[in-house]
Amino acid sequence: MPLRPDYPLETRRLRLRPLREDDLEALLEYHCSPEVHRFLPMAPMDAEVILERIASGVWSRTTIEEERDAIVLGVELADTAELVGEVMLAWVSRTHACGEVGYVLNPRHAGNGLATEATNELLRLGFIDLGLHRVIARIVDGNRPSLAVAERLGMRREAHLVKSWRGWRGGQWTDEIHLALLRSEWQTRPVAAELEP
Repeated sequence: MPLRPDYPLETRRLRLRPLREDDLEALLEYHCSPEVHRFLPMAPMDAEVILERIASGVWSRTTIEEERDAIVLGVELADTAELVGEVMLAWVSRTHACGEVGYVLNPRHAGNGLATEATNELLRLGFIDLGLHRVIARIVDGNRPSLAVAERLGMRREAHLVKSWRGWRGGQWTDEIHLALLRSEWQTRPVAAELEP
């Protein structure tokens, strides 16, 4: 079924909402960083690339209507409205009722459980509102903080792809870890409060 959320989505500490052009400065702060992007499937970005992603809808889509659609939502602190990162939910397969989540946070805000809290809300959207059976995450091996987020959310490691095709980064092949969570597993996880720091 289509996913047409009412924004902003609110969690205990966060608001999730579509990205806008006036988010440029906050996005540029971490998307220009080679250190952040060494674990992402794209090169560091300048202002022009970021604005193009927003203008084209890649980073500003508000609904998921068809297989392969994805929403990227800004993660904003509820008490200050500061944009601290973004999260992504994609509809991978209608036939297999499968989706994918991803997340990136400004390193200044890492280690506070914000990625876990925001991605937990995307899992709710995927499993309840979109009716997914299974959600995956694909993480570059060595990205310990991102792996810890996925595992804190209850995702289990299912595959270790050695020097995978998605793994070409910095002039060398890298490994990729695939994790997954079923709706039935998500429904029996610890309550949300136990996922927070």
